[in-house]
Amino acid sequence: MPTQKSIISPLGSLLIFVLLGMPCLAEQVPPDWTLATDTCQLQIIPYEKSYCVELVEGEHKTLASPVEGLWSIATGWEDNWPTNWRHGLPQKVEWVGPWVVLTGTVKTDLGDWHCRDAYIAEGRLIRCVRRWTWTGKQPATATTLSVRWHTPKPGAIPLLPGICYYGNPSGDAPAVPKYEGKAGQELLCEEHRYAMPFASLEWNVGEHYAGAALHTLPSLVPYANLRDQWWSLGVIGHEHTSEIALLSGPCAVNGQRSHVKANQGRSLPYGDTWMAVPPRAIVEKTFYLEAYPVAAQGSGFQRPLRSSLALFEPYDTGGLPSFDSILEAKYRFTKSRWHEDSESAGFRMYPHNNEYVMGWCGQAAAPGYAILALSERLKDPQAITMAQRSLDHLATSPFNEHGFMQRYEPDANKWSAQDPVSQGQAMENFARAIRIGRTMNAVDTSSWEVFLKQACDIQAGRILKDDWRPRSTSEGFYVSPLCKAFKLFGDPKYKQAAIKAAEHYASRHLDMSEPYWGGTLDARCEDKEGAGAGLQAFLAVYEITGDRKHLRWAEHALDVVLSYTVIWDIDMPPSRMRDHDFKTRGWTIVSAQNQHLDVYGVLFVPGIYRMGEHLKRDDLKKLALVMYRSCGQLIDSKGSQGEQILHTNFAQHGGDLMKNVQGMRGEYSEGWTVLWITAHFLNAAAEMEEMGVLP
Repeated sequence: MPTQKSIISPLGSLLIFVLLGMPCLAEQVPPDWTLATDTCQLQIIPYEKSYCVELVEGEHKTLASPVEGLWSIATGWEDNWPTNWRHGLPQKVEWVGPWVVLTGTVKTDLGDWHCRDAYIAEGRLIRCVRRWTWTGKQPATATTLSVRWHTPKPGAIPLLPGICYYGNPSGDAPAVPKYEGKAGQELLCEEHRYAMPFASLEWNVGEHYAGAALHTLPSLVPYANLRDQWWSLGVIGHEHTSEIALLSGPCAVNGQRSHVKANQGRSLPYGDTWMAVPPRAIVEKTFYLEAYPVAAQGSGFQRPLRSSLALFEPYDTGGLPSFDSILEAKYRFTKSRWHEDSESAGFRMYPHNNEYVMGWCGQAAAPGYAILALSERLKDPQAITMAQRSLDHLATSPFNEHGFMQRYEPDANKWSAQDPVSQGQAMENFARAIRIGRTMNAVDTSSWEVFLKQACDIQAGRILKDDWRPRSTSEGFYVSPLCKAFKLFGDPKYKQAAIKAAEHYASRHLDMSEPYWGGTLDARCEDKEGAGAGLQAFLAVYEITGDRKHLRWAEHALDVVLSYTVIWDIDMPPSRMRDHDFKTRGWTIVSAQNQHLDVYGVLFVPGIYRMGEHLKRDDLKKLALVMYRSCGQLIDSKGSQGEQILHTNFAQHGGDLMKNVQGMRGEYSEGWTVLWITAHFLNAAAEMEEMGVLP
């Protein structure tokens, strides 16, 4: 990357490093220019007849304005990237009520930008409203505005919610955004790509860790060159420091400037994201700064995640579908997938063939459990019979040393396919069905119990071997059914295997050197399903041991799951999603590879609610209910619902739609109606019915 085209030069980076070391600053910070939050202070410090701005946590400096200027503006566009950067330092600082206000000028060849930062302490955040006023007599074309903050050392590792998890080191999926904190690396993404709009960094300070975050109020860029141009947020690596940055549009990923991750396996050009600002125009951008101590490696994202929840408060259920309407539609659609013949009975995965597929996309065992738990609500005389017959047939699946077969083709009377995600989820369904079926006179659980015992014997035996080393977090889905089987049957090896697996995954994932991954069968990377497997596993083990360390593990996995959960309503361009007045809050991003929204997060809603009970956090309970109801949007008259909501510049289907970034946002894949999209709603409703929290 050419040095002269970087936002900051190597010399500038060195000066920042020296500045943050504070050898040239006044010994005493004037108290009149200090804002204090619950965890940090914003300090305005005299520097060479001007001022610099620092965020300080305890004795540690965490973020600082760049030494070349608090304000940086690019006045040119070359090689499809901002160039000709001009900088400005504050010339005046004053109190205006509770606000600390800094003003200054950025001079350019065509005129001056008058700049103003107004800071105020709000809880544990520092809010800033940055204002640029263009005073030139002609439009400022090819302009890029920025917000930039530097850490005191290089190599800080980010978490960008839904996008990048400590650099995305897990798996080997193509085109996943990578970032190791090296000098010259840039990862800048559109604000609408973020589940939670913040970028956090974590770095070591001696034997301890520190963290800082920049939160943003996402917005379209005024006077933008593109029709649907938003601010971009992300991180940049330098030789002596790390940078959190907001830019007025330019994006970069995996060494490609003016590109975005637009498909499963590739990035596409997204260029000419500059501004043309008319004379006397004013641009403003609101952002928040936060600095905090980090208790342990891999936990630095948890503080800003909580702050983001507090900032956006995504708990309003107004205008969202009701539980009753969702349940009615989903049960009706489930019945449309019922199939029976002389050899079998069950729920089909697809509309175009008769296959029953347990787990993942098929979820053929899920309706059996859900129908039993919801039978009184459903008021369908056929419901319990369908549940009994479907699970009876699935319990005939043959076994080998890896477990049972999960796919059945009625037309050929043939079983096939195995993977840990699907087996673990099916075992969970059987365990729940046995638990509730034992309480119902009309239900015979005997064949289900034989099946679950054999499955648990095989998986517990594998896990308890000395050489057990699962590839990814996917085998975490075995833990909860093993815990339930221990309660059902009393076999101690099930509990022993569950605890061993939980400890194994804690050792691999809690420090985020290997973030949770591999729970999505069509991706090989960090994903919410992998994090969800961790949450389900740690929570299940906590609930049979009562050991608070297991609850702490569950809380860590929970926060990773929540980082994929959209907590704000992303504005859509003219599109079908705009026509539907679609609300994105409560939906979840799939993975670092598949950057669209789907309803999969509904599967974890009961676990999130239970965590709210264990942690005594009402916000988690409210968020869980919002997730369930919000994901009920887009159900059609048949009770059907597709997947792949395109909230950002990413597409996984659609032919020509996948070739051009423009036009992706707001589209929707409604033809892929595999049963999981319905079954997860029934599953979650059934669990919440057993928990006594359904209205």
